[in-house]
Amino acid sequence: MEQPPGSVITDIDSGQPAAQLDGLEWTFVRIHYTSPDDKLSAFRAQYWSDPWVIDGPAAEQNLSRRLGRVTSIHVNEPIVLTLEDERLWEYPWIYFVEPGNLRFTPREVEIMREFLTRGGTATFDDFHGPIEWESVAGELRRVFPDREIVPLPLDHPIFSCFYQLAAYPQIPGLGSFFNGVTSEKGGFDAGVHAVLDDDGRAMVLLNFNTDMGDGWEWSNAEDYPGYLEFTAQAYRMMINEVVYTLTH
Repeated sequence: MEQPPGSVITDIDSGQPAAQLDGLEWTFVRIHYTSPDDKLSAFRAQYWSDPWVIDGPAAEQNLSRRLGRVTSIHVNEPIVLTLEDERLWEYPWIYFVEPGNLRFTPREVEIMREFLTRGGTATFDDFHGPIEWESVAGELRRVFPDREIVPLPLDHPIFSCFYQLAAYPQIPGLGSFFNGVTSEKGGFDAGVHAVLDDDGRAMVLLNFNTDMGDGWEWSNAEDYPGYLEFTAQAYRMMINEVVYTLTH
């Protein structure tokens, strides 16, 4: 499919939709996944929450509103699904947050493989450092034993399919921001990585060493004006990822 030209919108708050996206439709689909008991207990003890719900529902609500505002894509209300829900096949894009805590069941491995090879895209967000990387990479090896995870270079269309982006942003979680740093868990170099299908389409997108979800979740928090620069970067990058998903 022909991709839209880059740099369609230059101001994230301009509200000017791009006509070439007319007729496209998108839903933020958060995946409710399972975690190993030891990881789940440790996460609940620290955050008083299951990992799959982190940043929600504000993150997806804010991103959905912004995507609908700056593009002509028809944006539906966000939803939550499990991988075994039959409605999964109605949507082209799914989202996993804190995937360092993820463990696919054997059936979910099969579903993921079929969903992705049939044209779906999965985004993994908010995981950091070598331990979480290896955990996520291990789960993806179960899905695609013969496919590598590769970094996407800056000349990849994901950096120009809507906004023209000169770099991949490292978005700090709010806790890191308060501590004056953008990294956590030993993950210093941020980047978007992918698993490619046979035609070179990025069917798995991994937002590594960055916390896009916090960027969307806290974009309305007037008490943190210094965080707004990260909010803008998080919106731009994810809007590009969504547009790429819908046009490739």
